Amino acid sequence: MTATTTAAPRPPGVRMTDKQRRAVTAGAIGNTVEWVDWAVYSAFAPIFASQFFPKGDKTADLLATLAVFAVGFLMRPIGAAVLGSYADRRGRKAGMTLTIGMMAGAALLIAICPPYSAIGLAAPAVLVLARLVQGFSAGGEFGTSSAFLIESAAPHRRAFIGSWQQVSVGAGTLIASLLGTLLTSTLSDNALATWGWRVAFGVGGLLGLVGLWLRTAVEETDAFTEMTARREGLPRPTPVRDMLVKHPRAALRVIGITIGGTLIYYIWVSYMPGYAHAAEGVPLSRAFLANTVAVAAFLVMLPFGGMLSDRFGRKPTMLVFAVGFLVLSWPAFKLIGGGFWMLLLVEFVGIVFMVGYSANCAVVMAEQFPAEVRTTGIGLPYAIAVAVFGGTAPYITTWLATNGHRDKVWIYVAIAAAIGVAVYATMPETKGKELQ
Repeated sequence: MTATTTAAPRPPGVRMTDKQRRAVTAGAIGNTVEWVDWAVYSAFAPIFASQFFPKGDKTADLLATLAVFAVGFLMRPIGAAVLGSYADRRGRKAGMTLTIGMMAGAALLIAICPPYSAIGLAAPAVLVLARLVQGFSAGGEFGTSSAFLIESAAPHRRAFIGSWQQVSVGAGTLIASLLGTLLTSTLSDNALATWGWRVAFGVGGLLGLVGLWLRTAVEETDAFTEMTARREGLPRPTPVRDMLVKHPRAALRVIGITIGGTLIYYIWVSYMPGYAHAAEGVPLSRAFLANTVAVAAFLVMLPFGGMLSDRFGRKPTMLVFAVGFLVLSWPAFKLIGGGFWMLLLVEFVGIVFMVGYSANCAVVMAEQFPAEVRTTGIGLPYAIAVAVFGGTAPYITTWLATNGHRDKVWIYVAIAAAIGVAVYATMPETKGKELQ
């Protein structure tokens, strides 16, 4: 019996079952509000940077705030190991409920934290603590929600269903970008810097409570239930050890799959408005608007990218992403400073290529592991790669741009894309593979 038993195999194009639809809705909406809280930080970093550190050079404040952004990523492997093991032992539902509660609580803590001028060093300490909690939560979220969605899909629809994991991540980024567009367009610079950014964190935290309610009502996957019954009477599983001992090549493959995708994703989708503003002088409100339009198009295209993967395979659709950015990197960074329309064009073309990675990442990682270690196997290697490459991307690009090396940023992106080409061209095709 396969791990994907929530629906019998059906011909392509047949509508999802009610159970699948409920699973995708609950998983995707919950994931959306989780990632609103995560994306708000990077979207508003240029605005609230001066609130948490001693007043000084604006670039130094921004770099300090982005360093805290990177610190959050360092917690992701720990969260992936701890929360992934929890979800592999206690269930996908239990794991998803825990992660969203932690993320929402941390966002609300940042929203109400007094500035450095009021409480001194306690302000950056609270910011670091909250970001550590968010990083811990995010580390467990990707593996848990990916396993939940893929285990809720019919075999020939796994990429389509899995693409909704990234639709929900993109939706969270879109909402954060919409908040940025709304607040930067309606508030004065002073109001935005003193209290406007707190509204964004507060909205994210409150949305997290909605996601928590949705996740408490979702059903556990059949794959986890059957695996638990199959292991009844056996020794308690040790997911991290089992992944490392029994599936080391699969774990390394997940790291390789992630490197190019996560680095380019965080530059193109999460940090492009801040980069375009700080490095190229594009007005922040216009940069947010370009980002919002591009991310909205990204969300629409992702399910179609999943359909293409289910039809043609994981390898060819992921290679389109990597080769596309290898070619796009140099002209893109030359054109970003050309104003709103040129920035929008650059973002949109990059988003089209990004679909090849984002529509596939959840499904191709889930297809590497059996149910006993699936959440940990997806989450831990992914989190390690994200911590090393995704978390440092905004800091490195900002440092390069503000220290006379703006013309070198494209090389950074091109190297990541080249790594992707090498990994995707040599990995085994998993389309149609029976889940264990």
